[in-house]
Amino acid sequence: MAEPTIDAGAGPVALRTSPLAHLEERMRGAGVTGARGVTLTERPFATMVNLRVTPGTEAAGRIEKALGASLPRQCGHTTTSSPRSVLWLGPDEWLVVSQADDSAVLADLHEALGADPGSVVDVSANRTTLELSGPAARQALEKGCPLDLHPRSFGPGRAVSTTVGPVAVLLWQVDDTPTYRLLPRSSFADYLARWLIDAMDEYGGPEVP
Repeated sequence: MAEPTIDAGAGPVALRTSPLAHLEERMRGAGVTGARGVTLTERPFATMVNLRVTPGTEAAGRIEKALGASLPRQCGHTTTSSPRSVLWLGPDEWLVVSQADDSAVLADLHEALGADPGSVVDVSANRTTLELSGPAARQALEKGCPLDLHPRSFGPGRAVSTTVGPVAVLLWQVDDTPTYRLLPRSSFADYLARWLIDAMDEYGGPEVP
């Protein structure tokens, strides 16, 4: 049997495989339509940059100008300037996320920070993104998330570190469908996806009065 070969001309981007590529069909098959609908997909290869800088400094101002968005100042808050979103992680720490192949963001932020105290680190390979969406998405999450996800407490534009099942995630609600993006460490993505598929299963059957 001939051994598999790798195209010598293929770059690293062409060769990469997402953490959940092997579950793509299973996630698609788990989707439910209708009034109790819920779907699960992976949105892989997002550009993610961990940013640390002291708020209110000249460096922070330059960074905000480079991003075209302010740095959120409160826990759970986010800001967006397409295609980049900035998620609060701590008093002087943020995660810059772009679903596009935003190779320029790292250079832009490094230039904006300059020689001032702080850090700009590409963490794109550290996490993947699962997107859970549909009328029953909140109910599925509530089976294993300790947060109060009711719209009075958590809504579009909110993002916090929490757990879903036993897995630590950054949970981000992006619209009022509702659609949630869950950012787990790549090594925990398989477990989380299977947990969510199991949590979605009941919505494919009739609602119990």
